[in-house]
Amino acid sequence: MFEIGFNVCCYLEEHGFSLSLATFNTLINVIQKSDQNPLVWRIYEHMIKRRTYPSEATTRIMISSLCKEGKLQMLVDMLDRIHGKRCAPSVIVSASLVHRILEEGRIDDAMVLLKRLLQKNAVFDTIAYSMIIYSKIMIGDMDSAWKVHEEMLKRGFNENSFVYTKFIGAYCRTGRVEEAKNLMEEMGDKGLKPYAETYDLLIEGLAKSGRVDESLSYCKKILDMGLSPTCLAFNEMVAKLCEMGSVKQGNEMLTLLMDNGFSPDEATYSLLISGYAREGHGDEVIKLYYEMKHRGVPCGSMFFTSLISSLCRCGKLSEAEKYLGYVDDPSLPENTNLYKTLIKSYLRRGDRRKCLQIYNEMESKGWKLSLSGIGNELAQILPVPKESVNIGIC
Repeated sequence: MFEIGFNVCCYLEEHGFSLSLATFNTLINVIQKSDQNPLVWRIYEHMIKRRTYPSEATTRIMISSLCKEGKLQMLVDMLDRIHGKRCAPSVIVSASLVHRILEEGRIDDAMVLLKRLLQKNAVFDTIAYSMIIYSKIMIGDMDSAWKVHEEMLKRGFNENSFVYTKFIGAYCRTGRVEEAKNLMEEMGDKGLKPYAETYDLLIEGLAKSGRVDESLSYCKKILDMGLSPTCLAFNEMVAKLCEMGSVKQGNEMLTLLMDNGFSPDEATYSLLISGYAREGHGDEVIKLYYEMKHRGVPCGSMFFTSLISSLCRCGKLSEAEKYLGYVDDPSLPENTNLYKTLIKSYLRRGDRRKCLQIYNEMESKGWKLSLSGIGNELAQILPVPKESVNIGIC
């Protein structure tokens, strides 16, 4: 219904009717009380494009929308660091609009709106420069971004953590982690305080580049600040630690982070379980399962695939069979593959009776097991045609 109302407004404007600010205020006020905040910002963007500029009432409505989205504090903190002091609500709303359009990748639209907002003194020059630099970074034009940065400094504006973080992120994403590290050091030398995001970018970027010790070092630094990395950044570091046979370090860091309020996800435990399995530590695999259950972390297909495969790899087949019974919907294709993993493990052990028992149990429940990849030996003992089995892989 709200979408239709907005479309009607656009239709009327296209046919020569000029809608008042009061009309737009009424529309966005009603919508922001619903769960359609993205539409509120679309209408606000439309207003600026049509040069219908906000009143104090409009600003109050948009601030309420930011509160409802849970983004107000993030915007306030970001602008505090860019501008050096608290910005007026109207500036916060204008900067939020430009920032979210940039985040959507609509660089040209953001630049058009930014020019109009500057003309109306709705944003400060420092914020405008920072947003322009961000737009250049997003399209990969680092040279232009640095030129705008130099121009900003020549005009007497201060450097800020927002811009540095965006440069660090760009360098990390392209594997230029040494340059990213240098920028982080520059921030410290210039008295600029990094965001938690700044640390996340380096933790993830250094891990992806194989510089795990340095990644771990930044994880410890953010912990010393009383903060925690994101699951995405931490999981990237854990994955590399496990690949290098240092799963214990990853698990120890997880314990320290959880004491600081960090909440691991399913992927975190899946990575650690797989890491311990590579080293043959089946008991640690089971410990992690119980820890995950105790903390109430949801166990999905990813986790059970890791758990069952890891237990099989460690030779703990009875435990693997036990936990397989906890899978929410064993009939799903990805979950029936867990049965195939267990059957293959019993086959390697030479326990044909157990292979048949598991297979017959599945058949009795009507679950279909794909036997491709199980091998010729299993085809000989299972009650299926030989030709239905891919004998090339085992």
